[in-house]
Amino acid sequence: MKRRIIRIDEEKCTGCGACASACHEGAIQMVEGKARLTREDYCDGLGDCLPACPSGAITFEEREAPAYDAAAVEENRRAKAPEPDRLTGSSSSELRQWPVQIKLAPLSAPVYREADLLVAADCTAYAYGAFHRDFIRGHAVLVGCTKLDGVNYAEKLAEIFRRNPIRSVTVARMEVPCCGGMEYAVRTALEASGKDIPMQVVTISTEGNIL
Repeated sequence: MKRRIIRIDEEKCTGCGACASACHEGAIQMVEGKARLTREDYCDGLGDCLPACPSGAITFEEREAPAYDAAAVEENRRAKAPEPDRLTGSSSSELRQWPVQIKLAPLSAPVYREADLLVAADCTAYAYGAFHRDFIRGHAVLVGCTKLDGVNYAEKLAEIFRRNPIRSVTVARMEVPCCGGMEYAVRTALEASGKDIPMQVVTISTEGNIL
């Protein structure tokens, strides 16, 4: 079948391995110091690896390729999954892209396409033990702290909302008053974007409970 799939330019590849780490399907492997698409049927064509590549070695192309085999990918994930963490119950990272800091994140990226976006205050991942499992899983992620960064993220977030077909937004914040800045920034950005994107706010206590 003909479908969209990634192409890796080995001449541009520096062998950093960032794309292999970003590909949670396991389609990309490092072979003799270069990134290679070793399992075409594992590549979902969404391109989480594209923004991870610092040298621009990865692009999309339309060509004949095996169909994406979601069942095989899931079986491969289970086979490689480490034992669950005895403190959190989480077995592995659920992070799908890099960078995640709002001030570093690109305005447009394939990971935003039809994404459920999580905008999280920095402290939430430390306060809530199963943050990867319960919040990051299945989401594109942006994190920051309006108090420490001393900025209002609203302008950049509004531009991200305008440029990308984002499906929903979840704000994860702490119960402390300074975290209100993050919620305010997202609400302001959604209004400024002119888009009607569903939004929910989850507040976490300093004891690590969802309020």
